[in-house]
Amino acid sequence: MKGFPIKRAEADFQRILLQLDNKNRTEFNEKRKWEIFKHHLRNTPDYHQLVGKKKPQHWEDVPVMTKQDLQKPLEKRISKHYKTSDLFVNKTSGSSGNPFIFAKDKYAHALTWSHIIWLYSTYGLTLGKSLEARYYGLPKDLKPRLTERAKDFFAHRYRFDVFDLSDHKLDEMIDFYKRKKFDYINGYTSSIAMLAKHLQSKNLKLTSICPSLKFCITTSEMLFPTDRKVIEEYIGVPVINEYGASELDIIAFEDTEGDWLLNDKTLYTEVVDDDDQPVPDGEEGHLVITGLYNYGHPFIRYKIGDVGIIDESSKNGNPKLKKLIGRTNQFAFLPSGKRVPALTFYYVTKSLIEDSGAVKEIKVIQTTKEEFRVEYVADHALNEQEKSKITQAIEDYLEPGLNINYKRQEKLERSKSGKLKQFISQLDTN
Repeated sequence: MKGFPIKRAEADFQRILLQLDNKNRTEFNEKRKWEIFKHHLRNTPDYHQLVGKKKPQHWEDVPVMTKQDLQKPLEKRISKHYKTSDLFVNKTSGSSGNPFIFAKDKYAHALTWSHIIWLYSTYGLTLGKSLEARYYGLPKDLKPRLTERAKDFFAHRYRFDVFDLSDHKLDEMIDFYKRKKFDYINGYTSSIAMLAKHLQSKNLKLTSICPSLKFCITTSEMLFPTDRKVIEEYIGVPVINEYGASELDIIAFEDTEGDWLLNDKTLYTEVVDDDDQPVPDGEEGHLVITGLYNYGHPFIRYKIGDVGIIDESSKNGNPKLKKLIGRTNQFAFLPSGKRVPALTFYYVTKSLIEDSGAVKEIKVIQTTKEEFRVEYVADHALNEQEKSKITQAIEDYLEPGLNINYKRQEKLERSKSGKLKQFISQLDTN
């Protein structure tokens, strides 16, 4: 209805799969990445200006794009053969701290959905037919809210409101599963984990009341081992972990054997150091991604804002993401001058605080270099002995002299999109 060439894209995607099955992956990626680079160099003035007058001879000489490079009017960034009406235009969630409006030509967006359709089919799920329980944000304003509801109806999914995860609302959700034959759950990790912990408190497995459930796809937020365990035990189905970006595609998707396979069909992924130089597979660095088919807007060696590691070994020629470490712009700065990746700090706190069994969600907020506030949702407030034990463990792991405050909340504040930002720094580090 909106002019996306999905049938053509699906046919082309099958041809891409055949090319990759012929073990021409390296040759395929080399050809595609240089083709998209040359297109934007010729046809996108803003990108030509970014590259400069000297034409790169080697791929590592192609400049790395950052989100700051894209924080300018969209009309200045798109290829000269396109108008905004010819494009799929959307806005990133801003979870990296730098939201911006992006565009994909309609064919590239259709190819993205062809890829997603294929990925889900590997688990026996059919988009538009398999009934999805969706845990994403839902706009508060009436018109966009109705628009999302309409899209969900046509896509054969039901969206639960992640902005209210009170016990009462979670009970209503569970009751809804009794009336609908959902095939899978898909959405924000923290919201699904919250549902699983509520089921745990009731000693109830969701598949006992909704036996049609087959899988749970977690996305958009970090999936920690403790969350995976409680989801699989109390939702009662295997977890499929997804990593993607709205401006690109699904970047990595967990296969049936638990490997996080990188998307080398529509994207090309690299890891670079702080100087934007490639690092060997197996080493940590900044994820840099090239969209291989977006002719409307360049995403070429685009630094997405995440730190990760590509596995040294590949699986049947398919590269694997060994580890996703977290956002580059989120660090805890300590009095000694030590800089700690925020998700590491959050993970230590989360692991300890959940030992009580009563804590459902947490958020860590750094207010000064010495002070951190741990906000949490729990059945009861932590007692002084529990707080002291957690504070001591944090200081042992990080450094002594930190002031850790605890604040129990009815619910944790989420972003406009519905995501739970697990660590927030209120420091001015500029």
